Parts: sequence; structure tokens; C-alpha cells
Amino acid sequence: MDILSIGLAFSPVLLVLALLVVWRLPADSAGAIGWAAATAVACLYFHTDPVVALKAGLSGLVASFPISLVVAASIFQITVMIESGAVARVVALIKTVAPGDQIVQIMLINVGFGTLITSLGAVPVSILPPIMLALGYSSFAAIMLPAIGYDALCTYALLGIPAVVFANFTGQVVTEVGMLFARYMPVISTCIALSMLLLAGGWDMLRRGVKPAILAGVTAGLVAMGMALLGLVTITGIAAGLAVIAVMLVYLKATGRPLVNRAALTEKDLEAEKRLSLWAALSPWVIMSLISVVVNAPFLPFFDLTFKQWDMPLTIIPGAPEKIRLFWQAYFWVLTCTLMSLPLLKLPLSDLGRVAKISVRRSARPALSAGIFFAIAYVMNHSGKGPDWALTAPAHNMIYIMADGSARAFGTLYPLVAPFLGLLGGFISGSESSSIAMLTKLHLSTADKIGASGLIVAAGSAIGGGLASVISPAKLQNAAASIDRIRDASQVIRPAFIISLCITAVCAVMTLFWAF
Repeated sequence: MDILSIGLAFSPVLLVLALLVVWRLPADSAGAIGWAAATAVACLYFHTDPVVALKAGLSGLVASFPISLVVAASIFQITVMIESGAVARVVALIKTVAPGDQIVQIMLINVGFGTLITSLGAVPVSILPPIMLALGYSSFAAIMLPAIGYDALCTYALLGIPAVVFANFTGQVVTEVGMLFARYMPVISTCIALSMLLLAGGWDMLRRGVKPAILAGVTAGLVAMGMALLGLVTITGIAAGLAVIAVMLVYLKATGRPLVNRAALTEKDLEAEKRLSLWAALSPWVIMSLISVVVNAPFLPFFDLTFKQWDMPLTIIPGAPEKIRLFWQAYFWVLTCTLMSLPLLKLPLSDLGRVAKISVRRSARPALSAGIFFAIAYVMNHSGKGPDWALTAPAHNMIYIMADGSARAFGTLYPLVAPFLGLLGGFISGSESSSIAMLTKLHLSTADKIGASGLIVAAGSAIGGGLASVISPAKLQNAAASIDRIRDASQVIRPAFIISLCITAVCAVMTLFWAF
């Protein structure tokens, strides 16, 4: 297998990376160019039928709906909550919790609450930085901590969409892949918690906060394992976030420190309290939590009905229909629960059109970006196929060539490399789900060539993709913009990069150990 073939097979990914890092193009623009390049290379060099390449890209866009549409739905939800004053009410609540203990406060807000709201479709890097700044944290900590706090359980974000995407690409059942990820969680989530203290207050805060950090990290990890055993993978983030909050409150009580202090509230916070009750402000997430449990509980008939019986297959690629599963998907329920909560949020219907326009403007490019990277993955996965969708020669398939080249280059050490490839994929695409879509077939093929467990290697890469949130320029800029400190985002990149590499290295060692 010649160097030219290997270089061209990797070229779409390398091109997107260069466009993002060197030319600093937006993710959707870089992805669109990468999609065009992948299609051109697949057709002109790897003997792919043009119709096959176009249909593969279209199928990738459809396959991205669980992540691309949930981006749009979650932005609509948070816009409604901002416009109605619900976010201001939540901010007022959080300001009062554990004000005398920054270490516990960091765990509560960024690990517990961050994981919880991420699982329900909200955006921690938009909501949490203003809260952190109002509590007296530096702009550096206010940007960094929300971006890293939920990273360990990123696989369970958006009602477990990354885990569902992984299951689709590996041909596994969602409930069966849960433990693949959960086994990493106690260690990775503890590393996340400890690194947050190091970033926020240096070695002194890390030394003082070892106990609560380990408590928070291990709690999140053990809950993830427990939810996998119960078959409740898709609502793992909800349970883990609530568990971390509960454990931290118990820890505060056991150590004799106050749970609540209202001294930090401003006049604006008091006005927010008067306008909306706490339960009304939280109603989109409360309703979403209840429906998520009902729809996903294995002992109730609704999961079997919405996930299996009403799968709504859409066939674009012969023999491989994309299953829409509208009434199970997070985007459907995020939108539905937001609309159900409107009377409680007291948002006038006359404002709904304006909110919808704002949401469309904010969500169009991020949603498109998520879809494009799925399209690139599908084009590469189906490259080399003729009009009958049959692969005449393995050497015509880009994933096969990438896998063969990787196996030759790294051999049995490939499981050590896979999580770093996931980190790179998450950095390029901006999400763990897109990283999974881009790289899973490569990992399965390469692992098969070296006799390793493909599922473990792919899972390790997915964890790396989740850890990329802390170095994603879009997410760091989002966090910085939410506190009007956009220039500070560049100061966060270097320490964020070092932390992400260190935790990914831990994940890599675990993957190598388990892969054989």
C-alpha cells in the first residue's frame, strides 16, 4: 500500500484540521470544504460511484439528526429560559449554595449541575460562566471550569446521544455499550475533578480539596456503572449529576459548614426570585427528567415502543436504513418539554416568534456543522463502492487504507494512540458524537488487524472525543463571550490543552490495558 493512497485517505481530516487551526475558519465552513474534498478524493482516486458518494453524504446528514437537531432544540430551550427569566432565577439559587467553600462549590456547580443540565440539553458554557464570575471567581476559572466539568460524562450528554451514535456505528444495543464507557468513569471523572481544583486554585487548592474531589469523581463514575447495569444508559447524566449534588451537600453537612447563604444575592437576583418560582424556572428540566425516565425505563413499555417498534426507517443506502425514532429522540422531547413549560415560565405567546427567530439564528451554523462531519464520515466509510453498493477491492476504501496504515505504524500500541485520535477528532468536529462518527469504523478495522478489542479501542477514542470539549475553540469562545471576556479565551487554550492531554493519557493507558 503506497504512501500516496494513505495520504489521500487521511487528507479530508488533515485538511479540516488545517482550515481550523491555521486559517481559523468556522467549523461549518471548514467541514463543508472537507466534505467536498472527501467526495472528490473518494470519486476521483478511490473509484467511488458519484451517486454512491452523494447518497452516503446525505445519509450521514440524516444520521446526524440526533445531535444536529438537538443542538437546535437545546438552543431554543435555553433562549426561552433566558427570555422568560428562568435562567436568572436559577443563577440566584446557585449563588446561595455553599458560598463559604469554593472547593465544594466548584464540584456542585461544574460537575454536578453541569453534568445534569448537559444531559438535559442545556449548554453549561453559556449558563455557568456568569454564575462563576458573580461568585467571585476569576475570568480564567469562569471560562475553564464549566468547559471541563462535565467532560468525563460527555458520552451521556443530551440524553446519551453520543452513546446512541456509538451503538449505531458499532452495531451494538445501547444498553450493552453502557458499561464500555462506564468502566472508565470513576478514574476519568476523578481526574477531571482534581484538575479543576488545580486550575482554579493551584496546588494549594488541590491539596485541600482531594477528599471532596475524589468523592465527586467516584460518585459520578459509580453512578454511571450502576445505570449501565440497570439498562438506563441514556439518562446516566441526569442520575450522575443529581448524585454528585447530593453527595456534596451531605459532605457540607457532615463537615459542619452552611448549605445556604443569601448574602451574595444582588437586587437583580431578588427581582428574579419574585418574578418566577424556582419550580417554574426549572420546569423545562423537571418535565424533561420525568419524561426521560418514563421513556427509557426498561420495565415500562415505552422504550420498546418508541425505540424499537416506532423506529421509522428511512432508506437512502440500500440495506442500511437510518432509523429516525422521532418519539424517542432527545430533540423531540427537549422541544416538547419547553413548549409544555411555557405557561409556567409566563412567556407571552406573542414573544414566541421572536424567540424562535433568535434560536434559528444562533443554532443554524452549529447544527449544520454537526451534520457535515457525519456526512464526511459516511462518504469515507462507503468509499470504493460501485453503483451496486458493493466494495470491489478493499484497497479502494479510505477507512481500510487508514486502518492498514495505522496498524503498520503503531502495531499493538494502537490502543494507546486511539484516545488521542478521538481528542483530535473532537477538537476538529466540536463534539464527541461527530468524533465517534468520523473515527469508529477506523478503530474497529485497525483493532481487527492487530487482534485487539475493537469496541474497547473505539470506546477509548470516544472518551478522548469527550475530553476535547475543554480545548474546543468554539466552546471556550462561547464561555468567554457569555461574560464579555472574549479575549480571555486565548489565555485558556494552553493550560486546557495540557490538562486534556494528561487526562487523555490516563484514558490511553486504560484502553491499552483492556484492549488485549
